[in-house]
Amino acid sequence: MFDTENGTHADILPPAVKNEKHEGPYPSSFACAVTINRPADELYAIWRDFTNLPRFMENIEAVTILSDRRSHWVVRAPTGTAEWDSEITEDEPGRRISWASLPDASVDNAGTVEFKTGPEGRGTEVRALISFKPPMGGAGRMVAGWMQKDPHIQAKRDLRRFKQLIETGEIAASPANQDQPAS
Repeated sequence: MFDTENGTHADILPPAVKNEKHEGPYPSSFACAVTINRPADELYAIWRDFTNLPRFMENIEAVTILSDRRSHWVVRAPTGTAEWDSEITEDEPGRRISWASLPDASVDNAGTVEFKTGPEGRGTEVRALISFKPPMGGAGRMVAGWMQKDPHIQAKRDLRRFKQLIETGEIAASPANQDQPAS
């Protein structure tokens, strides 16, 4: 369900996120969250090793670790492949990781993933806050929408895929991901 007043997808956001204004360093910013039945430290460790991300994030082709804080990303975009280097800007083990693309990135972006104890102490709430500058501006956003690659919707799907992978060891097949291996 899209909450037009706040510009969020209220059906997946916990109460603390639903009414926030999402501002970031770039024109497009959004937040999404999911609760996963695992401890925060375990989820953080999986996320902190960026080479794990292509296992559940459909558009990420590869992440190469360059150093403890820097990595190189290759991503499928509506207009082809995009690549950039990124740097970790904040790292609180078990709690939060933040990053930002380096200057001259093909897609300027920044974000934070937080890991908090879930409602009533059940599992961990994984919350992603993403900000980016769409390639080609508004036209790029329109192309992404036409190709069903809206970044906010894709982030929701990716978090759900992360939950499936962590809780069941596999990602359920659907028309969107049938020809992609779960791991």
